[in-house]
Amino acid sequence: MQKKYQKISDETIHTNPWWSYKHDNYKCDEKEFHYYYGELKGNAIIVPVLDDGRIAMIRQYRYLQERSGIEFPMGGIMEGETPQQAAVRELLEETGLESTNFSKVGEFEPLLGIVKDRSSVFIANEISSQIESKLDAEEDIELVLRRPDEINEMIKRGEIWSGQTLATWTLVRDLLNNNKK
Repeated sequence: MQKKYQKISDETIHTNPWWSYKHDNYKCDEKEFHYYYGELKGNAIIVPVLDDGRIAMIRQYRYLQERSGIEFPMGGIMEGETPQQAAVRELLEETGLESTNFSKVGEFEPLLGIVKDRSSVFIANEISSQIESKLDAEEDIELVLRRPDEINEMIKRGEIWSGQTLATWTLVRDLLNNNKK
């Protein structure tokens, strides 16, 4: 039988433009507990599929890991944006690519128990142009084009190590293979 949880109170301990740090008091089986967690507005992850079947990825330097990794374009949802609007914006900003054909294929929570930050996953087709990307000042991003079989091999070799990219690939790879048949 599932236990019953009841929130007693909540407070925001810290907030900045990207996330909030929160503290909740709650009851479970008549006992009181404390829960501390981060909360974001969610994010959009895009799998851009070019007409020739290659997939546009990015090589991005990740400060906390002190190294570059290969990932799908992704970014946070801004105040007032829908996940799809964020996907359109992030695709253009990080890759310089545009599409008007976005299909949402799923959602997941990347850090259960630590952060509330729903990831919305989109496949983008009908890539129409490549213009200069519009990176933020601190971003160091390079466009990388790979075939699906190359992505699988890169994962096996540890070249792709982003948890969000690995989870996204699990959601989309069979869809991409089924669309080729």
